Amino acid sequence: MINHKKLRRLYALERLQVRRRGGRKRALGTRAPMTLPQGPNQRWSLDFVSDTLTDGRRLRILTVVDDFSRECLCLVADTSLSGRRVARELDRLIACRGKPLVVVSDNGTELTSVAILQWSQDRCVEWHYIAPGKPQQNAFVESFNGRLRDECLNETLFTSLAQARAVLAAWQQDYNEVRPHSALGGRTPASTMLPPCSPASRPLRVASGDGLRPALTQAARDGCDEEGRDEETALDRTKKRRQDGTAGNPGLYF
Repeated sequence: MINHKKLRRLYALERLQVRRRGGRKRALGTRAPMTLPQGPNQRWSLDFVSDTLTDGRRLRILTVVDDFSRECLCLVADTSLSGRRVARELDRLIACRGKPLVVVSDNGTELTSVAILQWSQDRCVEWHYIAPGKPQQNAFVESFNGRLRDECLNETLFTSLAQARAVLAAWQQDYNEVRPHSALGGRTPASTMLPPCSPASRPLRVASGDGLRPALTQAARDGCDEEGRDEETALDRTKKRRQDGTAGNPGLYF
């Protein structure tokens, strides 16, 4: 029988130290109750859908949905979609439709990257991450993804990336402009016009036991989170955590 001290000494003599593995760095933004959009262009939902081409190559599709109008804002298909690519696609949407108040997504690697945190901070757009393992908190885009897979992806064999983009564009046009939606009273998503006022003039509201009440987003607060750290954004906390992890001396891992 040997104790942990002798085992540590033997490891040091034989130079068997193993560097401690660090977990994947996640965004450190705060999570708030799910808000209910009161008009178009207030809250967008993002997610990824995967498929394969006939030659075996992986195909990824970025889906963006307006939670109020149910309109599919874009279907971006490519073999790889990084956080920077997602940020560029969001900038393209903002140039056409204006800036949303909130963007909702899961905790995927691309959506918790520094590129997305930097984009959210620079554009002053609140980014809401759902709780891990709770896809129902992103129900709007999850429901849309189910329709997309059942009606398009499972029914089509994609031979090339160009063909996949053409098929997705045609399906998106049909979904937005032709198909009526029951949640919109039989109207199509594209027929839900933007209100004359700015989206920011109609605040999002949080569902609570006593009805709907206005909700302050993280960007609208006074730069102070629940731990009392003033003027510290999610991007700053993520960078600080990564610097602290690399500054310390690696220990033994048993």
